[in-house]
Amino acid sequence: MTRFINNIKGENKLILACLIYCLFHTLSASAQDIEITSPDRKASVKLILERGRPFYAVNYNGKILLEKSPLGLITNVSDLSSGLKLVGQKDSLVNKSYTENRIKKSQVTYTANEKTISLETGKKERLEIIFRVSNNDIAFRYFIPQINSTARCIVEKELSGFDFPSNTTTFLSSQATPMIGWEHTKPSYEEEYVPDERIGTVSQYGIGYTFPGLFRIGSSGWVLISETGVQSSYCGSKLSEGTKDGLYTISFPEPGENNGLGSATPAIPLPGSTPWRTITIGENLKPIVETTIPFDLVEPLYTPSTDYKFGRSTWSWLEWQDNSINYEDQKTFVDLSAAMGYEFVLIDNWWDTRIGKNKIEELVQYARSKNVNLCLWYNSNGFWSDAPQGPKNKMNTSVARKKEMEWMKSIGIKGIKVDFFGGDKQETMQLYEDILSDANDYGLVVIFHGCTLPRGWERMFPNFVGSEAVLASENLIFTQKANDNEAFNATLHPFIRNTVASMDFGPVLLNKRHNRNNNGGTTRKTTETFQLATSVLFQTPVQNFGITPNNLKEYPAFVIDFMKNVPTVWEETVFIDGYPGKYVVLARRHQNKWYVAGINAEKKTKELTLDLPMLVNKNLVLYSDNKSRQPQMQHLKLDKKGKLIIQIQPQGAIILTGN
Repeated sequence: MTRFINNIKGENKLILACLIYCLFHTLSASAQDIEITSPDRKASVKLILERGRPFYAVNYNGKILLEKSPLGLITNVSDLSSGLKLVGQKDSLVNKSYTENRIKKSQVTYTANEKTISLETGKKERLEIIFRVSNNDIAFRYFIPQINSTARCIVEKELSGFDFPSNTTTFLSSQATPMIGWEHTKPSYEEEYVPDERIGTVSQYGIGYTFPGLFRIGSSGWVLISETGVQSSYCGSKLSEGTKDGLYTISFPEPGENNGLGSATPAIPLPGSTPWRTITIGENLKPIVETTIPFDLVEPLYTPSTDYKFGRSTWSWLEWQDNSINYEDQKTFVDLSAAMGYEFVLIDNWWDTRIGKNKIEELVQYARSKNVNLCLWYNSNGFWSDAPQGPKNKMNTSVARKKEMEWMKSIGIKGIKVDFFGGDKQETMQLYEDILSDANDYGLVVIFHGCTLPRGWERMFPNFVGSEAVLASENLIFTQKANDNEAFNATLHPFIRNTVASMDFGPVLLNKRHNRNNNGGTTRKTTETFQLATSVLFQTPVQNFGITPNNLKEYPAFVIDFMKNVPTVWEETVFIDGYPGKYVVLARRHQNKWYVAGINAEKKTKELTLDLPMLVNKNLVLYSDNKSRQPQMQHLKLDKKGKLIIQIQPQGAIILTGN
């Protein structure tokens, strides 16, 4: 090559030398592009170090799902987002199996290719980026080693971003600003979703979006963005406002959350790690609905103190509201749970003053005689909202909390529902963790309401049941709009909120009118079969159903019998068909019995050809709606091809069961 260059004269020699120099440095830069592929080689992540700044891009089956997206952290002791050079990389295979009875699938095998990329600043400050790529899930997090004698840092900014192609549409829920809403209780992850919105549209409150976020990349595929592994060592994050070019980045809590107390930026010890950012991808929605990535990346934090039991519960407050929180009405709902064969009754707010601890102890004994257990509601509040309901100031400090839990254990209470949290700051995540850990010491399961999204908590905390973090069924009592939009919202949750975590929605409201006597208040627009279907579509291991004593006499026996036998824990979940906001069909298996539930939010009858190989040669029961929108039941058997043509009425449903 040198002899060739020397034979070229004058100006041409200079031009050629410049071209070779540029080519050499281009190739050198390209040599720092690192690719990670999934085990089936359909998904790939390219890591790019460009002028000292790290980026990544995601490709699935030859199609770009995420364009070049930023990575990096800025802390109060070092800038780990620029001036970086590659100093090492390490490959490993992650292959593990685990059992978890509180998520959509009880037996899980997770296989992923992992790569750890080590980067270093000019000051020898190091950042490690760990990527895991499985067949339809990508996850990454940061690890910061100790920097000389510095053993702590505050993460002031996380640059991690998700840059979507220009043809992307979004399915997102806005993050609420702090200290707004009823008695200043927001944010509580109870905002509406907007389907198929253009990227870069400004959110309702202008501060970004809650996790998870669903994105459709035209005809190329789907992407679900979320996070997992968040506990007391970090804050909960959200997605920023999107740019017109389609870039969304990780954003920390608002300073005003938690009544302005506590830091909006997380502090971590060094060495230390951030939570996992997760990206679920696919050409269709099946990987989105069936993903277990929130649980694949985390491990249990402690051993369960007892063999926790899950199941069905009645809940007077939903239809009968505050006036039902009295001794006699709660006995009525104990009787209802006993008649239905349910495991629990949830006693909601104000029980401390309207029933009292002595009468609660009597109720526990009465319920035990009926083979029913009680769970109690608590206000989490110390200082972060004006929610007045009691019991208050029992869950926000360790001394009061342990004393209360000791009393509950002594009388046989089995679980608690804790409400009205103050946001996503690290201090609030500490409170969630403390409540769960202490509750485990006293054998109590925990449900959270008015709260954040769970982030891998079913696997991390063995006594965690589920969280609300959704515009839940109580809104059906509060507003007619919620009833008008019930079917639409229900077809969103299996694809977005409920696919990443258990969702305590409070489904199955069989009253046609939402009040105590079924004769006033808001009006249900969906069918009875639709209500039954939500018991299968909405997943959480303890379901607080909205049925009431009058329902047992108002409907055919097959409707009530279905609700007597529907399970709340599942061995398997299979996506059959659907589109967010329009319709959805899911199949779930409990032991050897399959439940297939489908609902229709569109204005016209939906005719579908379902492919149901799991039901071939099984004796099936079909629950559906007749043309008068009344529930009906029939027996059938599929042919050897496993195909079934069905019709779903507007705001109606079908359910197939078979074993």
